[in-house]
Amino acid sequence: MLNKLFKLDQKHTSVKTEILAGVTTFLAMAYILGVNPAILGDAGMDMSAVFMATAISSGVACLIMGLLANYPVALAPGMGVNALFAYTICLGMGYSWQAALAAVFVSGIVFVLISVTGVRKMIIDAIPVQLKTAIGAGIGFFIAFVGFKNAGIIIASESTFVTIGSLADPAVLLAIFGILVTIFCVVRKVPAAVFVGLVITAILGIILGIFGLENMPALPQNWGINFDFSAVGACFSGFGELFSNPMSAVVIIFSFLFVDFFDTAGTLVAVGNSIGLVNRQGELENAEQALLADSLGTVFGAVMGTSTVTSFVESTSGVAVGGRTGLTACTTGILFLLSVFISPVILSAITNAVTAPALIVVGVMMAQQLKGIDWDNMIYAIAAFITVISMILTYSISNGIAFGFIAYTVAMIAAGKAKDIHITVWVLMVIFVLYFAFAI
Repeated sequence: MLNKLFKLDQKHTSVKTEILAGVTTFLAMAYILGVNPAILGDAGMDMSAVFMATAISSGVACLIMGLLANYPVALAPGMGVNALFAYTICLGMGYSWQAALAAVFVSGIVFVLISVTGVRKMIIDAIPVQLKTAIGAGIGFFIAFVGFKNAGIIIASESTFVTIGSLADPAVLLAIFGILVTIFCVVRKVPAAVFVGLVITAILGIILGIFGLENMPALPQNWGINFDFSAVGACFSGFGELFSNPMSAVVIIFSFLFVDFFDTAGTLVAVGNSIGLVNRQGELENAEQALLADSLGTVFGAVMGTSTVTSFVESTSGVAVGGRTGLTACTTGILFLLSVFISPVILSAITNAVTAPALIVVGVMMAQQLKGIDWDNMIYAIAAFITVISMILTYSISNGIAFGFIAYTVAMIAAGKAKDIHITVWVLMVIFVLYFAFAI
């Protein structure tokens, strides 16, 4: 039955290989179970509810991807998009988390529509690849900055805006230890390196806490599972607040859509190239089904109560051990669903000091996209630099995207290449200018 459903023989794989690949992928991205509740918790959400939403939406989205597209691609609430949700939209722009969930829901619906029409290709072709690359790298720098801040390694300063935190604080030292351990694991190419670093840091923190150090991770006092579904459906109560300022709502929805859309496209291309899903015309087989699965995951995740669910590039770890079909994704999905039974440990043992190393090292991985920028071309160099630096210094992913589009357009005009700017880019630039003029 599995052979017929997932075309195992045709893909030259087996049930055993696919299950092993699914387990490998799960371990590579399991850190999101601790990191996502911590980030969305900063937006005012209940961490228990976010954990349930993260585990269940990840599991369901993986199953949809495996069954609908037969891709070995796993999904979960994305890094970077969760930071956009918490630190830009909620803390920066002042929206409630219910309104932010409403924006995620709408962006998911729009993603569904463009996934089943020809709009998808038009958008991909319209946005310069250099700008897409810069946005991905900028988000990497942003979440790394969040990691340093949450760990207390970087703190606010009246004289210099930011400065180094207290290295005498045990929690700060634990975070630094975690960063070093995670770096070691990544460089040594340890399987599921980020997750391994998180676990080692949490275990050391628990031990230190037992010996009396303050602000350390701890084992749960109550081992009962809290099936907290208080965030389910909360997105529907946020529509009024979200659209109270239509221009701002458009920018927020576009920011979610943009990051999710191109993050998904990049992951699918990376996995597709690895397993021979790219045809002679350079097109991905079943791309529409894969994009539809991703967008459905976003809609379901928003209803459950989490930020944008997207395809994870960590799926390549499962591909590396032989994953070729949707059975890999389904295996990962089942493991995410089963993870609800370890929620007490995750919620008590995963602190900011434990999650900071994951944020920082994942940020490093995302920042590697900067190598794709043509720095000898001042148009691209300016747009990329403005995008990255604006995200960090304005503490806003959406501001960085907006400034990047504006800088690119101005640079193209200055170079006498206004006629080469796609109409979609012109429209977006006008929206962003109006956003800065009237919405902020």
